Amino acid sequence: MSNSIITERALAESLKKLMQRYPVNKIHVQMITDDCKLTRHTFYNHFQDIYELLGWIYDHEVIEDLEKCCNLAHWKDGILLVLQYTVENRKICLNTFHSLGRDHLESFVYHVFNHVLAGIIADITQNIHVDEKSKKDAADFYANAIMGIFIAWLKQNLKREPTVIADWVDKMVKGNLVRLMNQCAKS
Repeated sequence: MSNSIITERALAESLKKLMQRYPVNKIHVQMITDDCKLTRHTFYNHFQDIYELLGWIYDHEVIEDLEKCCNLAHWKDGILLVLQYTVENRKICLNTFHSLGRDHLESFVYHVFNHVLAGIIADITQNIHVDEKSKKDAADFYANAIMGIFIAWLKQNLKREPTVIADWVDKMVKGNLVRLMNQCAKS
């Protein structure tokens, strides 16, 4: 692993640790560098500001076992993994959501939902011909719909259990993707 990646991870871990106690807008570069025992100069060699570091964190976060859920049989488990990740990282996610860095969280979660949906659509269309644009449009539509539910959940401070949200999404989406892909194949 390169020194650059090691440094970026150290800065990221320090920011995540500080976000457990402080809102993002109250965290300063000096606090991050003091925590990980690096210099401000080192920070600025890697990132322009704290929000760029926050974006780096979400760009490099991985939700374990997500690939196993990118199919029709287990897609609800994929949604549940995202929700559980959010609960496990509650303070960091809510802190980000209520900051200028909100776009980083939304982008991260949208791409995860879109990835799961693309896998589901690929699974559904194994034996039928559907053009790539229709597949992409469907994944985008449903990812945005689920994002709306996710954002409402964040606004409610994660009050409902992840399983309740996943069941609700399952109820709203179940069968609709299959019907849509079959309609696209007939067109």
